[in-house]
Formats: sequence, C-alpha cells, structure tokens
Amino acid sequence: MELVDILRWLHVVGATVLLGTGAGIAFFMLIAHRTGDTKLIAHVAGTVVLADLVFTATAVIAQPITGAWLAHVIGWSLTEGWIALSLGLYVLTGAFWLPVVWIQLRMRDLAQAAAVDGAPLPERYYRLFRIWFACGFPAFFAVMGVVWLMLTKPSMKFP
Repeated sequence: MELVDILRWLHVVGATVLLGTGAGIAFFMLIAHRTGDTKLIAHVAGTVVLADLVFTATAVIAQPITGAWLAHVIGWSLTEGWIALSLGLYVLTGAFWLPVVWIQLRMRDLAQAAAVDGAPLPERYYRLFRIWFACGFPAFFAVMGVVWLMLTKPSMKFP
C-alpha cells in the first residue's frame, strides 16, 4: 500500500467520524432532551461530551494534517479552488463547533446538578440547548459541503 492510499484512507475515515459523530451526538442529545427526564439528560449529555472530546476532537486535529499531507503528496496546491473552499467551510464548522463544546459542557453540568438536587432543568439549560441546536445546522451542512467537495473535486477558481 502506498503512502497516498494510507493518507486518503485516514482522511476519509476522519471525515466520516466528523460527520457521523456530529449527527449521532445531535440525535442522542435531542432524543434525551425531548424526554424531559433530568437524569437521562444528564447521563446522555455526559456521554455526548465524552464522545465529542474523544472522537470529534481527534478527527478535528487529524483532518487538516492528513489533508495537507495528502495534497502535498498528490501535488495539489492548498489554494486550489475546491481545497480553499473546503478549508473555508472547515473553519466555519470550527467557528460553530468550539462554542458547542463549551455549551455541551455547561448543559451537562446544569443537568447533572438538577438531577442530583431532584430539581427541574433551569431556564439557562433550555437557552443553551436552543443555541446548541441552532449551531448544529450550519456546522453539519458545512461538513456535508466539505465531504461533497472532497468527493467531487469540482473545478473552481477564485479571483
């Protein structure tokens, strides 16, 4: 197996992890939230934070490394249109993901405190959930765009 094949495989796995973990985290958090069960929400939020830190963070770090290395080995310039647009969408994704990580930590802490106290979730939790939910859409569609660009490599030029 050649280096380019290994890099391509690692890069595709990283993209799959970003897309799959993002969708899975959102799904499980939304389903738990809809139950209104404070203990369940606290448990799922803890799992979501762990999954995001283990899987998403690892892929977030690996993607630019494997992508840049792959482009170098193949001979693509990082300023090539589809790559530049991919990088822009990647930065956009990060601009939404970084606050979401902090929000998830806060939601987990608020849900755990409410569960320990036997209290309902505070209004702050619901405010954070709405922001978390809203941030998910642009981040998810930006990752979908990056994957599409990776697969199709459309010819595009930027002035």
